Amino acid sequence: MAGGMRDLVGRLLDAHPGATPCLVHHDGTHSRAEVRDAVSAEAAVFAGHGIGEGHTVMLRVPPSCTQFEALLALWRLGAQVMLVDHRLKDAEVDGLRALCRPQYLVAAGLAGRPSLGFRARYELVTTRCADGRAAATGHRLVQFSSGSTGLPKVIGRTADSLAAEVERFTRIEGMPARGERVLLLSSTAHSFGLIAGLLHSLAAGVTVVFARHGSARDMLAAAARHDVHVVFGTPFHYELLSTARELPALPALRAAVSGGEIMPPETAARFAERFGVGVGESYGTTETGVVAMDVSGAARPSVGRAAPGVRLRIRAGELEVRLPDGSPYLLPPGGDRYADGWLRTYDRAELAPDGAVRLLGRGDSLVVVGGLKLDLGEVETVLRGHPGVTGAVVVHAGVTEAYVSTRADGGPSAGDLLRWCRERLADYKVPRAVRILPDLPRTSNGKLVRRRDALLALAPDR
Repeated sequence: MAGGMRDLVGRLLDAHPGATPCLVHHDGTHSRAEVRDAVSAEAAVFAGHGIGEGHTVMLRVPPSCTQFEALLALWRLGAQVMLVDHRLKDAEVDGLRALCRPQYLVAAGLAGRPSLGFRARYELVTTRCADGRAAATGHRLVQFSSGSTGLPKVIGRTADSLAAEVERFTRIEGMPARGERVLLLSSTAHSFGLIAGLLHSLAAGVTVVFARHGSARDMLAAAARHDVHVVFGTPFHYELLSTARELPALPALRAAVSGGEIMPPETAARFAERFGVGVGESYGTTETGVVAMDVSGAARPSVGRAAPGVRLRIRAGELEVRLPDGSPYLLPPGGDRYADGWLRTYDRAELAPDGAVRLLGRGDSLVVVGGLKLDLGEVETVLRGHPGVTGAVVVHAGVTEAYVSTRADGGPSAGDLLRWCRERLADYKVPRAVRILPDLPRTSNGKLVRRRDALLALAPDR
């Protein structure tokens, strides 16, 4: 399997030797040859630290050329890479390390703090973990997704799985093609940005463009300066772009695709009205990769048909995806979602006669905040960890809110609990508001009430 990963990296880097620049940002341009040389140099450094086939490495670097090159270098050595979002707080990363026990941690100096903008280069620090353990499976990409018990799901992808998804993207109508430029706004720490944005672009000979900052002004400046053909982002990005006062001429722009969460129809309509381009949808999961995709945006309200090679079914009103090569979960929790070759997505859905997938909402406590998946149970677990908290219910209705009961003998204030969360959760997971209730209401059979209107009615500060 390690050879499979090395072979995949080699094929991606050697494809389209005469193609246009590989990576472009405000500070410069990187050719495919330069990226290949940087990957080789990083691999030599990592090998000097003793990293090799089957070793486990946690990579915590902000989206950057350094992040991408370090990832490819580690894969070239045959390492299993645990890809961590740099926005996670130290307490969250420590929890992942205790759960997965990587042998090495590769991190940048800004990890754990919000990035002020795109930086091409970071100085990396490689640390050996005394209690680390080698890879027990052939999975070479490990990612984390919120779990229903408050513990993260540990999800593995093999070289074959990644290669199949890259190839799947090349067969989807409308994807960026050789010689085109894609403005990549989606995070490269997550599946859509990494695989559709970076790996597919390498395979297809596409130039990836990064914006200097996350403002509408900087995103549009990058799009205009490099005359992009396609934009990849989240609904947040398209909402922000639609608010720009002045729009530059973008004569080459032909498509925009939203991934990470389903695009609100009103956001898609505003973007299409201002830019003259519909917003397509890419629907998938960390476990499966892309499931269905429509680049044109014409299939709305569906998310398009199943991607080439993907098999779907509806069971008890929920969408399931065929994964015949075994469970993607390396550790519990998550195993109950996979059975007999099928992954339960927990997304309620319908399949139209023409094969189009229409999503109807979630069937569990998973929500999406700013394109990032958040399980409300994870936030509840953190709140219940406070010594002065006796119970917690977290709801999401546009924003995340927490309703908490506390000890009678002088429990924490709402401000105390917000600070508690900020120290232990990534910023997007922190509730917008915490409300203290004398007691959390329960149903007649003893279950906690999770309806926002009922909880809000009991809040003294509503």
